[in-house]
Amino acid sequence: MSHLGVAFTDPEGLAGASFPKVMGIEEQQLFPEPAMSEYCFEGIIGKSPAIKKVLEQVAIVAPTDSTVLLHGETGTGKELIARAIHNLSSRRDRSFVRMNCAAIPSGLLESDLFGHEKGAFTGALVQKKGRFELADGGSLFLDEIGDISLELQPKLLRAVQEREFERLGSARTIHVDVRMVVATHRDLCAMIREEKFREDLFYRFNVFPIEIPPLRERREDIPLLVAHFVSNLAQRMGKEIRFIPPYVMEFLTNAPWKGNVRELANFIERAVILTVGDELEVPIAELRIPSEMFLVTRSTSTFQQAESTVIIEALKAASGRIAGKGGAAERLGLKRTTLQNKMRRLNICRADYFNKPMTPHWNQ
Repeated sequence: MSHLGVAFTDPEGLAGASFPKVMGIEEQQLFPEPAMSEYCFEGIIGKSPAIKKVLEQVAIVAPTDSTVLLHGETGTGKELIARAIHNLSSRRDRSFVRMNCAAIPSGLLESDLFGHEKGAFTGALVQKKGRFELADGGSLFLDEIGDISLELQPKLLRAVQEREFERLGSARTIHVDVRMVVATHRDLCAMIREEKFREDLFYRFNVFPIEIPPLRERREDIPLLVAHFVSNLAQRMGKEIRFIPPYVMEFLTNAPWKGNVRELANFIERAVILTVGDELEVPIAELRIPSEMFLVTRSTSTFQQAESTVIIEALKAASGRIAGKGGAAERLGLKRTTLQNKMRRLNICRADYFNKPMTPHWNQ
């Protein structure tokens, strides 16, 4: 998904960026996408202290050639950070080569990294350059380095440390000039203790570590991300979505998002597909919302209406069932008794929703 970008070239410029109040969750009208550039740093959207700290670190390390280790949960945007580091470096006009180490079978990983000669193994019909060679003069981003086997790690250490290697089936040493950015969601220190990751390789990668915060630690950024995703997706799908109801934005802001930005983006795409008018229609009942969310302070009538809407949609999706697998309580992440108490307080009768399909409409 493309992002509008504005390149802050120094931490002071980033810290001085202003963030208009228009993007607060109390606003219904969708913020115009062109203005999103004020919240964007090399395609990374946010205004929270947590993400600002990350971007300040990016601005500091990018002009150097130092190796960077990105650590963060799945879906937090580690590749976007890696691209920002490359784009703000002197290598920006050279190749940015990425590789997901977890997505390639261990038997093929060495060939993908270092390349091979014709006939090096069964199926090697032509000579192939590896990722290190393709990234010569540019940057190489290795994602999920915690999935690299112990057998391959010594060869990777040599390539990173000495900037030289041999293709499979060749005795000729190849020298490269590559800037390394690596990432993982794993606890590498724990893997070292368990003898699953080499300590010397960890120290070679851990020159400049950056911790990428999960979405739950930067909730101030969720309205910005929602508005951005809605704007881009609506344009792509030819829809005119101009409003996001305040209670919808509040639920989105407080949802768990265990899959982080990736999960949020996919959920918003589903919501845009379901929307038929100019107001975003969100399948809130699909979110596993913790019970603490109902403690969010709002005006009583507005919040009760939102709470009632969510419960009704969950009952519709569960055909009136409260307990059991797929029941309304499970869908909402509530205990059965808690949900029943809320239904009594809101005068909701589950019998009204037996075998009634869920409809993505929120004007109850």
